[in-house]
Amino acid sequence: MRHDAFQFFSFVSVPHCGFGEKQAVQSLHLRGTKPRLCEAAQIRRRHSPRLFGEATASRSEFVKTAVMNLEPSLDAAQGENKAEAVPSEGLQKITRALISVSDKTSLREFAQFLVDHAVEIVSTGGTAEKLRSFGIPVIEVSDYTGFPEILDGRVKTLVPKIHGGLLGIRGNALHEEAMKAHGIEYIDMVVVNLYPFEDTVRKNGSHNECIESIDVGGPTLIRAAAKNHASVTVVTDVRHYSEVMSDMSENDGCTTFALRRHLAASAFSLCASYDSAIAAWFMEGLGKALPERITLGGVLKQRLRYGENPHQAAAFYIDPKGMPQPGIATAEQIQGKELSYNNILDTDAAFRLVSEFKEPACAIIKHSNPCGCATGVSAEDAYLRALACDPISAFGGIVAFNRTIDKSVAEQITKVFTEVVIAPDASAEALVALSEKKSTRVLLTGGMPDPRAPLLGFRSVVGGFLVQALDTKMVNMDEIKVVTKRSPNESEMRDLLFAWKVCKHVKSNAIVYARNGATVGIGAGQMSRIDSSRIAAWKAQEASRQAEEEAIRTSGSVVASDAFFPFADGLIAAADAGATAVIQPGGSKRDAEVIAAADERGLAMVFTGVRHFLH
Repeated sequence: MRHDAFQFFSFVSVPHCGFGEKQAVQSLHLRGTKPRLCEAAQIRRRHSPRLFGEATASRSEFVKTAVMNLEPSLDAAQGENKAEAVPSEGLQKITRALISVSDKTSLREFAQFLVDHAVEIVSTGGTAEKLRSFGIPVIEVSDYTGFPEILDGRVKTLVPKIHGGLLGIRGNALHEEAMKAHGIEYIDMVVVNLYPFEDTVRKNGSHNECIESIDVGGPTLIRAAAKNHASVTVVTDVRHYSEVMSDMSENDGCTTFALRRHLAASAFSLCASYDSAIAAWFMEGLGKALPERITLGGVLKQRLRYGENPHQAAAFYIDPKGMPQPGIATAEQIQGKELSYNNILDTDAAFRLVSEFKEPACAIIKHSNPCGCATGVSAEDAYLRALACDPISAFGGIVAFNRTIDKSVAEQITKVFTEVVIAPDASAEALVALSEKKSTRVLLTGGMPDPRAPLLGFRSVVGGFLVQALDTKMVNMDEIKVVTKRSPNESEMRDLLFAWKVCKHVKSNAIVYARNGATVGIGAGQMSRIDSSRIAAWKAQEASRQAEEEAIRTSGSVVASDAFFPFADGLIAAADAGATAVIQPGGSKRDAEVIAAADERGLAMVFTGVRHFLH
């Protein structure tokens, strides 16, 4: 018995949990017996003078004394109740529950379960009315507290009888005395979900509607119950109903400390996420995208097998705030294996890229970089042109479309090993064709995201994180400045604008060669811009050789650079590869030298005044 008692005590040990010694011993009493076997509470009162009157030389001596003094009393309690062994796991009998929910899914089944386990139910307004319609006995909260709901329901449960019943510590003599003096009884369970503030925002609710959707009483109940999870069970999600019912069924109407602690953690996470959404809405209304304090809230969508590498843990969360954009977070997976961390990153990159184009477009992505991108007269045409850029790298890639996938393009996709296909929609015939490759993940989004929509990006660093507005800048013709003697012709200008859109989505240093609305060579992620230019040209040369083409594909192409050429060598390499026109931000100290090199070779060059670094 001594060993078991010490285990109970150490679980809430004085040195580690910051409890006072008296509270720790009281916690031992609480977790050593069921409340309905409350001889233990009487034992505590009988032995309190002996326990707390003796001076102890140290905390360790105190623990030893407490356990030794408790041991005979707990044995006695167990002996007096031989029909029931003293329960472990900090069991707490549920005798009274407060239920106030906006989401009434599965409410009938859960409430009936509680009633079947002799739980008294106290409830508010609409929830109480719904429970009565189910024939479930319920006490209206105003009848329970003796205080009416006021201020159009803004004040329902913010009264001492409710919060005293939640926050009172079982076995604490001072708490029990105060509760008795004020007619407060314990509440063992709180079942609350919050006003749907985020849904109101998503539905473009008015300012007043959003304000009225901010829950006050709900989070207060949740926080009180979660704080006192040593005795109180807090249920904030309908998905937790089954866990609670299972726990109570297995423990004769009691919940375990393990479950209560788990539910308390979920409850505090919910409150933090909820407050984060409200704060973000206020800051957005004030035009403060980057406030003094920033909070992040997410809802778990998927636990991933691992992160970028097998030894890294990972999960996928969705942002509950605001209007969701069609994309990887909202897509429906039609078939294929579970998405991996790398799949999600690459699929997002691919879908963002094709969203830049109004005409049919396809992008093929590997390691977050395009290995091919093209526009075309159809999805199939765009796919074949994108694939031609670098068919070797496309193996095992992510393929994204901005148009519905039809049977013809689906059949083309199945000829190449493809990890993920994402598109706004797909025909029934296309899905049949794709189903031949059962491991290929097929995602349908139902639409395209707005490439101009403001979004924030986050990157962790040691001790903090960086936040920036994502690069949604789109250059228009008014911003483009011709800096060479020769201006681009109409065909070159179309390709320059195409290449510039693609270049924004390539890791820096980025060089993109394009011709006739398709990439023909991409150089990504090099430390030197000249190396990116050479790699892109070499890639194009290799693709031409494999296709047995006489001319290198960069001949007659245009080239885009995500940042200025610091020296003329990068531009000269592009000219040597056969490029006839260049688009770049400009802004180098050596712009004059670069412009002169372009003029010497008859190139047309335009400056955008916008840099597109991507790390």
